Amino acid sequence: MSSDSALRRALARARDGKTLDVTEATVLLHARDGHLDTLLDHASRVRDAGLRAVGREGIITYSKKVFIPLTRLCRDRCGYCTFATAPHKLPAPFLSPDEVLEIARQGAAMGCKEALFTLGDRPEDRWHQAREWLDAHGYDDTLSYVRAMAIRVLEETGLLPHLNPGVLSWRDLQRLKPVAPSMGMMLETTSRRLHEEKGQPHYGSPDKDPAVRLRVLEDAGRSNVPFTTGILIGIGETVEDRAESIFAIRKVAREYGGVQEVIVQNFRAKPDTAMRGLPDADLQELAATIAVARLVLGPRVRLQAPPNLVDAEYELMIRAGIDDWGGVSPLTPDHVNPERPWPQIDELAARTRDAGFALRERLTIYPEYVRAGEPWLDPRLFAHVAALADPETGLAREDAVLEGRPWQEPDGGFAASGRVDLHVEVDTTGRTHDRRDDFDHVYGDWDALRERLGTAAAATPSDVRQALRRAESDPAGLTDAEAVALLGADGEALDELAAIADGLRREAVGDDVTYVVNRNINFTNVCYTGCRFCAFAQRRTDADAYTLSLDQVADRAEEAWAAGATEVCMQGGIHPDLPGTAYFDIARAVKERTPDMHVHAFSPMEVINGASRTNLSIRDWLEAAKDAGVDSLPGTAAEILDDDVRWVLTKGKLPAKEWIEVITTAHRVGIPTTSTMMYGHVDNHLHWVRHIKLIRRLQEETGGFSEFVLLPFVHTSAPIYLAGVARPGPTAQENRAVHALARILLHGAIANIQCSWVKLQDDLCRQVLQGGVNDLGGTLMEETISRMAGSENGSYKTISELRAMVEVSGRPVRQRTTEYGVPSAERLAASAASDGVCQSVRRVLPLA
Repeated sequence: MSSDSALRRALARARDGKTLDVTEATVLLHARDGHLDTLLDHASRVRDAGLRAVGREGIITYSKKVFIPLTRLCRDRCGYCTFATAPHKLPAPFLSPDEVLEIARQGAAMGCKEALFTLGDRPEDRWHQAREWLDAHGYDDTLSYVRAMAIRVLEETGLLPHLNPGVLSWRDLQRLKPVAPSMGMMLETTSRRLHEEKGQPHYGSPDKDPAVRLRVLEDAGRSNVPFTTGILIGIGETVEDRAESIFAIRKVAREYGGVQEVIVQNFRAKPDTAMRGLPDADLQELAATIAVARLVLGPRVRLQAPPNLVDAEYELMIRAGIDDWGGVSPLTPDHVNPERPWPQIDELAARTRDAGFALRERLTIYPEYVRAGEPWLDPRLFAHVAALADPETGLAREDAVLEGRPWQEPDGGFAASGRVDLHVEVDTTGRTHDRRDDFDHVYGDWDALRERLGTAAAATPSDVRQALRRAESDPAGLTDAEAVALLGADGEALDELAAIADGLRREAVGDDVTYVVNRNINFTNVCYTGCRFCAFAQRRTDADAYTLSLDQVADRAEEAWAAGATEVCMQGGIHPDLPGTAYFDIARAVKERTPDMHVHAFSPMEVINGASRTNLSIRDWLEAAKDAGVDSLPGTAAEILDDDVRWVLTKGKLPAKEWIEVITTAHRVGIPTTSTMMYGHVDNHLHWVRHIKLIRRLQEETGGFSEFVLLPFVHTSAPIYLAGVARPGPTAQENRAVHALARILLHGAIANIQCSWVKLQDDLCRQVLQGGVNDLGGTLMEETISRMAGSENGSYKTISELRAMVEVSGRPVRQRTTEYGVPSAERLAASAASDGVCQSVRRVLPLA
């Protein structure tokens, strides 16, 4: 129990609007009687400020819903749960489609607007009956059935699905976001004791691991999913655990902005459960927890207490700082708390009015996210939400008509739009602004991001001379510490490192310096992924945004072919309006126009996007892409394959394990890829070493990498640099060292090491060519991504310019194909005639 003086100090800090720490929050959770009244007053004031800020002063919201218990089977064994049961107690493992739609139709007839899908976690992993039912009905897994039923509810009733399927992976969120305006999962608690100790409520429940559940909250934020979460009090956690749980939610809410509401739910003992003899959580305890959550989470987070669990203490919960009652159903029971019926909506309105507030209906997606639209709301759901939402407030329309509307892929994304000449104008007039006007919030909270940087790993380097000797005798056997030491080499040691690397280069590929005549075609720069290093991505309404039509893509490929190109490299933003078949359509358009062109296209991020939108597995999507004409994949989107770094660099790009799965699957279906590393931002030398070693390991498993490309960070217009989080790229010394180290660590695995002339000055390219590099990449013809970030090295290089860069070294220069073969005589003649660059992109020289 906290002392009276400690409580008074903490209350005074809360009164003055000071930021509370975990210790102070823990003290305040003990407030009772007079101290509790004071605490509630402070929490009410914060709540009221938040409602005023969004134009909802004096309003408490709720959602009129139906509860669809899709399956009550679960692989977990929580000690307090009556929802999960065994197959022999159910008529069928899952509700049938007809049963789902009957519930939804009845709800629509009663004016409900939310269909809450609740189910156990991955029941097929525990119950063979669930697996057999899914197989018999043609679904790969439970989430495939959830997705299918959500679409049917949208199309046949107009209700908006809110999905509570338990623990989801990042990729699961990509699959489900297009079919549901919001999703949710209770954090419950961060207490590891409740999960790890036998006899505790979460013991034996893999999905109740607090680390796993926090990762779901983060992945939802990264995926721009409006997400509901919360804590459950009274299940054996300590008061300190409660405070830490609230702070854990606050961290995610600040960093990503995707926590749309937080539920503070009190434990209620239920018969026929292991915890049936425990006392219910005290309602004053609940009120104190709500109030502390309000003070810690602040005015912007919506806070909810389930009204069927608070007995008659509605006013107490409102005083504690809630601004929402959650979902209330006029039709279906609360299947999680079946002994606690929902209050009648008229009664809830009256009790809310007694406390001085008006009750207003909202949708499952909160008004702030309705009004924000992209990236929080998928375009496939725009019409469904717009039909039910008041355009001014984002709340539910009182006159809304519930009727089904088609759910379909966008079909208008290939109309040419925007600044389609940016690939040329980037070298003349340049970009319109140095940053987007949503810079302050689209990437998450910059201050919260800086807090992540303190966790970066580091290594103690060994002696440089010792590391050089190991590099000579056993290149692939370098320890992490030795490799880190080599990255710090300078002066004579750096020259010796470069010489060792160059000797290995000569042994592996000879003296030829190679290049490919190719054209980059970035078919759109509209993207809402939120990569903090990327200055290329634009919103559809930004001045520099553009999308090419299929004909324009094919025209550019045809121009490149006429100029002697053997490859087009095609990548684009994750444009929400492109149809699900976009990537296949693009590849086919190029192959139809230039059948012999090598199509090197689509990063692992684009592969995941395509697979999610077509509801295909990664393997099936890649095989379809191969059939459509994709010959190889760029191994971009790798950045640094360490999620601690990735989640600083990018808000929503795929995790490292997903990149690895896409790449290795591509290799297994016969699609070769490149491999890349973007470095010199918020990473350190140990990250570089581990990344390169991981690439080697993957190559030893699959043999599918054609080359390793080093991409130094271009900082000038990168958001993460403008925000003061990243450094201004690697130094010249680091560039020389890392190119040499890549050759050494990858010796015997990947033969070709490529530097990026786009990102390095010519002189530095020459230096790394003397330190292990054998390839210059391509003529490119149009390079917009690095130029938008501030690279000053142009958007193309002619063959003559590439040769001039190399000739001082005395090494021969040779044109290659994507596979490092020799182009045909016809291709060599065509590229010689154009000097490797088509006329349409060439800079116009001023008259003398």
